[in-house]
Amino acid sequence: MNTISASKIDVHRRLCIQKDLSELSSWIHTLECFNIELDHHKIIEKQLIKNTSVSSNIQALRRKNILNMASLCKYEQELKKEYEYGKVEYDAVRSKLHNQKRENYLKFIEECNMVKNQFYVLLHKYHSK
Repeated sequence: MNTISASKIDVHRRLCIQKDLSELSSWIHTLECFNIELDHHKIIEKQLIKNTSVSSNIQALRRKNILNMASLCKYEQELKKEYEYGKVEYDAVRSKLHNQKRENYLKFIEECNMVKNQFYVLLHKYHSK
């Protein structure tokens, strides 16, 4: 009986970690796409807008994006290691850690969207001229 419940706990642990890995993969993909988008914004800024403040904002956001990606990749490696070799039950502490990662990711996405909107408003002004 004890091995059956231990097996169920392990199956549940692996399932929860797999769910977290899947969500994490989506976050990393989104940040990779955003990095490409920043490349395009930098080209537009350099060729059309020519504003050092905008250029600095793009560069700062790129740095922050790379740091977020690095943090998420490290977290991904930790989860993969736990999935393969770990024996610790998936509990409230682990769930809370993942939720904190989600909140940080969503805050950064919100910041990215604000900067993109500001960029597009500025770009629209150039179109109106």
